[in-house]
Amino acid sequence: MKLAVDKKLKTPVYLQIVSQIKKRIVSGELAPGYALPSERALAKSLGVHRNTVVRAYTELKADGLITSYQGVGYRVQYRAEEDRKTKKAVNWASQIKAEYMELESAFDDLFIKAQTGSKISFAAGMAAGEVYGQDEVADCLAKIMAAGNRPSYFYTPYQGDLELRREIAAFMRTKGVLTSPGQIQIFSENNQALDFLVTLLLSPGDKIFTEESTSPDVYRAIELAGGEIIPVPMDEEGMVCDHLGPLIEQHRPKFIYVNCSYHNPTGIVLSMERRKKLLDLSYQYRIPIVEEDEASELYFEGNKMPSLKSMDPGENVIYMYSFSLTLVPGVGVSFMIAPKEVVKSLSNLVSVRLVTLDWTPQHLACQYLKDGTFLKKLEDFRKNYRRKRDLMCDCLDKIKEQIPLTYQKPRGGVYLWVKLPADMDVARLTEETERRGVSFIPGAIFFPGNDPDANYIRLNYSYPTEEQIKKGMKILTESMQKIQKNSGFQPPEP
Repeated sequence: MKLAVDKKLKTPVYLQIVSQIKKRIVSGELAPGYALPSERALAKSLGVHRNTVVRAYTELKADGLITSYQGVGYRVQYRAEEDRKTKKAVNWASQIKAEYMELESAFDDLFIKAQTGSKISFAAGMAAGEVYGQDEVADCLAKIMAAGNRPSYFYTPYQGDLELRREIAAFMRTKGVLTSPGQIQIFSENNQALDFLVTLLLSPGDKIFTEESTSPDVYRAIELAGGEIIPVPMDEEGMVCDHLGPLIEQHRPKFIYVNCSYHNPTGIVLSMERRKKLLDLSYQYRIPIVEEDEASELYFEGNKMPSLKSMDPGENVIYMYSFSLTLVPGVGVSFMIAPKEVVKSLSNLVSVRLVTLDWTPQHLACQYLKDGTFLKKLEDFRKNYRRKRDLMCDCLDKIKEQIPLTYQKPRGGVYLWVKLPADMDVARLTEETERRGVSFIPGAIFFPGNDPDANYIRLNYSYPTEEQIKKGMKILTESMQKIQKNSGFQPPEP
């Protein structure tokens, strides 16, 4: 069955596919029972996204022209004309906006798979579960509820609980940032904060600068708001700023987005010199900087680097901080520090989209900040994560004896960014390790719109236990060796 589409036509591509297949069915060219190509096969042959074919096949099913069988695929099933006229099912695939249908879900799928059954997850960027004990958390929640000094246990203002915002302002003073509760907006996570911010700031066609590799949560939020990502190259010192001025003049970005302390996924720390350069450029061109932070407290060696926000003489830097790596796993709390007019508009937007912000995480975070538990536990997290980093790095060093992979040992944070040999098939490696109960994130996911020029994988060491790291790294090693053997690669003589 040969089909052809013309992407220059005004007719949507999926309707072009529907029209051609329908014509062949009605004419009898495709008889009842004829097996149609799979979604992926047809998408590949036509050079379109798989979801475009899904939409076309769903339309044909709704018209009673084809049917589908699990494990078999699509077959022609031509119903009588009278039946087709009286029974018209809604084609939900055609109702959904194309930009949402075509979202890549690989990142989310890997994350969800890692949390099921007895899986060992090197994919999830989550806090260690062993630092805050269950009884300890239960006691804290009991104290909060017993205090009885809240107007409601289930309602908080749209800007976030005032007491929590006061405690956050006090916490930020320990980080060299002077702010007030009126400049703080509470969210459940940094990706939610970014989603609200880009909804507020971006217009279709606006350009955003990010580091060359960045979280899918970041570039998807920007692209769904109509923005365009302009990746800026990175090296061992973070975003390269030497030629950023001419790039700014060319693209006039709406803002520059940076994750400068133990960057996700590379673990790189933006150097002090480049932090100063970014701020200089921000004031020279009057361009905001959005700084994401979730790992700056997780330093293992050397001194803690000051945030861009703490170095900002005015209000050019919007700062987003998440407790996701330093609080109880699954307790989602983050906050944004921004000029009051920005926070006021964000709060208004929250009031439109949400009935209320989650009560429990806010009051738990507030209590731990107020009684000093949070700052004490940070040292426990640093010790825990440092042990796990060293354990995972020791395992990688042993793999290097047989497979020429490379990585830079991070000075903090929770991620290892591993470069695999060019002939190592990352897709096959992902399938093999998943089959054996281990997950990680393939590096290509962190490059929006462009394939990286090398094979990378991201490994997280904060969430798994030390025993899981030992077991999981053994499986990863054996999987690499299996793929290496099947590819015919021969390691160099020692």
